[in-house]
Amino acid sequence: MTKRLGLTVSLALVASLLVPGIASAQGVGEALEAKSLELDMVWVAVSCALVFIMQLGFMFLEIGFSRQKNVGAGVGKILINLALCTLAWWVVGYGIAGFGNDFFGNDGFFFHFGQQIGEGSEAFTVAGSDAMLMLYGLAFCAVSLAIVWGTTLERIKFSVYVIYAIVFGAVIYPIVAHSVWGGGLLSDVGGKPVMDFAGSSVVHLTGAVGGLAALLLLGARRGKYASDGTPRAIPGHSMPFVGLAVMILWIGWFGFNGGSTFGTADSFFGEVMLNTQLAAAAGVVGAVLITYLKTKTLDVGMAGNGAIAGLVAITAPSGFVEYWAAPIIGFLAGVLVVYSVIFIEKYLDDPVGALSAHGMAGIWGTISVGIFASPRLISDGAAPGIYYGIKDGDFSNTLGQLGVQCLAVVATFTFVFVVSYAIFYLIKATLGLRVSEEEELAGLDISTHGMYGYPEVFIPQEEYGDTSAFQPNVAGTPIASASDSGPTAAPTTTSA
Repeated sequence: MTKRLGLTVSLALVASLLVPGIASAQGVGEALEAKSLELDMVWVAVSCALVFIMQLGFMFLEIGFSRQKNVGAGVGKILINLALCTLAWWVVGYGIAGFGNDFFGNDGFFFHFGQQIGEGSEAFTVAGSDAMLMLYGLAFCAVSLAIVWGTTLERIKFSVYVIYAIVFGAVIYPIVAHSVWGGGLLSDVGGKPVMDFAGSSVVHLTGAVGGLAALLLLGARRGKYASDGTPRAIPGHSMPFVGLAVMILWIGWFGFNGGSTFGTADSFFGEVMLNTQLAAAAGVVGAVLITYLKTKTLDVGMAGNGAIAGLVAITAPSGFVEYWAAPIIGFLAGVLVVYSVIFIEKYLDDPVGALSAHGMAGIWGTISVGIFASPRLISDGAAPGIYYGIKDGDFSNTLGQLGVQCLAVVATFTFVFVVSYAIFYLIKATLGLRVSEEEELAGLDISTHGMYGYPEVFIPQEEYGDTSAFQPNVAGTPIASASDSGPTAAPTTTSA
């Protein structure tokens, strides 16, 4: 009895020592998990800020490729589009982009703290980390919307921005995002998912196709084409702004692609960011080389378009390919963008080359995943690129993945074009898409916004009063008028 009692007491003492230790270990594990999530969200927050900075890049790009009488309009466009897109995404867009049926998400509208979203094992209650991911999704939506307007510079009514921005942020982009990233139709095509790591098709092709729909109904700027249909150059006013814009976008892309890892595990974002840099650099080289071979000049505008094309093309494969493939993808994008700009300019007036740099390069980037995707990095259920299929003798399976990637391009193009064209057509039939001839000739700054981006260029010296003697005669031209059919005086630049 004494021995049994002593054994019981001993076991009780051991248990009293072990239980707090086990509980403490559990507490440490939970704390580490919480800190790991916080670290991941810090990375997403930094990336999100970089993606929002890309709005500044789009603004300077469009201003640089605009004439001086239209530069202020670019600022107003960026501000109103970002504002309206934000509200549309918060109210409706995030919910449609999220989990639901094959076609759209059906929960998460009017996103708020403590909200119950989803059903079953996928259900969650909105907390701080969810807000960070929601904001990151908004940043992508805003980038896609910004791409649309590059084709419409210098002649579109401001009211069109307002209407399309709301529909785009609430419906168009969310449905495309849901189809690939939210469990929609393209997330499982014959057992294989579309692989678009950060949005070559979801973001960039979507924006470019929206711009194409607008451009087809809007028409070219006055003076762009001669009577025989030959395109004329309408130089932008500031190549330094274009260069600044490209560099801002380039840096922002590290958040765009690197942040799409949504965490810091294994520092995988480093691989993605290196792929991004390699492709962008190769894009510049490809564009400059082809331009020089064709024109014997080192075109600065084409160099910038080469960088953007390389960045757009690597956006889909950045998390799926090995380092050696990235410069191949970027170089071919740089080559493609030159030929695309030259071809499109014969028929359509796209001042910044958005259809080529975001559209054609977005198509190439999405398809390139089906060629170069590494077995080490592919998504669950996906097949490697056909390069590995040929190498390993599993050609049919990899060819199927290439087909899925091509289907994503076709489906995205078709949906976005049909819906966007219908919206722009309705606007044209009711409110009108284009400013009047007089407003276009005077410039959107004064005709739409009642101000000048560069007032010293347009305001006659006598209007400065007694200070006129101290005002430089910058352009030597009077205030723009409806009878002024040519571009205002500006430095000669090369426009893509």
